Amino acid sequence: MPHSDANRPKRALYTAEERARRDATPWTLVQGILAPVQFLVFLVSLALVLRYLAVGEGHDAAIISVVVKTLTLYAIMVTGAIWEKVVFGRYLFAPAFFWEDVFSMLVIALHTAYLVALVGGWLDARQLMWLALAAYATYVVNAGQFVWKLRMARLEGSRDSGVPQGLAA
Repeated sequence: MPHSDANRPKRALYTAEERARRDATPWTLVQGILAPVQFLVFLVSLALVLRYLAVGEGHDAAIISVVVKTLTLYAIMVTGAIWEKVVFGRYLFAPAFFWEDVFSMLVIALHTAYLVALVGGWLDARQLMWLALAAYATYVVNAGQFVWKLRMARLEGSRDSGVPQGLAA
């Protein structure tokens, strides 16, 4: 009789050793700081991009904000890869974060395409803003993936420590 995924026990997000490495590395704190900073930069930039698209004002501020957002993305991706290496032994695509990393590649590709199009002059101002919005849409999905994993890790940690799951949220 074939095995279905529903019957297969799920692998814990972290082994005990991985959880210990996660909790001991300073890269966890770096990620914990950079993630909300990046989200704040995203919100400001989103507002500036939408303002430019809606009323045609603030072109330079919108452009600069997307560049700053992209640089914060690069920072969190590089430090996240280092974190993943410390915790899981590989820079990217550890089984626990495989699909998040796959989608992160799309996020990086779209943000990088924005920079290339900006520097190369390949798109007009409005097209650049629409490309930024596409990059931002993928970022929101990817951020949601990571927030979901953070929640799963907290629930898993509380289950392992004996804290009732409802209190861990």
